[in-house]
Amino acid sequence: MASESVQQDVFTVLHGQASPIVSRWAYRASDPFAISFSVRRSSDRWIEWLVARDLVIEGLTTPTGIGDIRMAPRRIDGYDVVEIEIRSDGGSAVLEVDRDLLAQFVDSTLEIVDLGEEHDHLDLDGAIARLTGSAAGPTAP
Repeated sequence: MASESVQQDVFTVLHGQASPIVSRWAYRASDPFAISFSVRRSSDRWIEWLVARDLVIEGLTTPTGIGDIRMAPRRIDGYDVVEIEIRSDGGSAVLEVDRDLLAQFVDSTLEIVDLGEEHDHLDLDGAIARLTGSAAGPTAP
């Protein structure tokens, strides 16, 4: 495995706005089921969501998602995009990301951890130790 993580910045259109904003997509083998999706609100402030990698993969080809994040492939003004609807108690936004660029990012994640191999990359003992504040590792039988 050449790398344990991948990150890609993509110009993203906020629905109805002429000027694109920057979105950042990141994936780490140490958190193999999740993709971090961030949107730059100002020069030094990012708003981040953690989404299931399966949701992003499915969103490339079919409408998917329930709750706070929904994704759907669309053709808008002659461009193939993935429309991302984000909802929270504070409001909502609809973003449009180039489908081919998002697919390239997803392909990069699959080079790091293939589908079905996510469990091989989890450190459950370490996660439990962090949650419980324990430095103890697994016990011997």
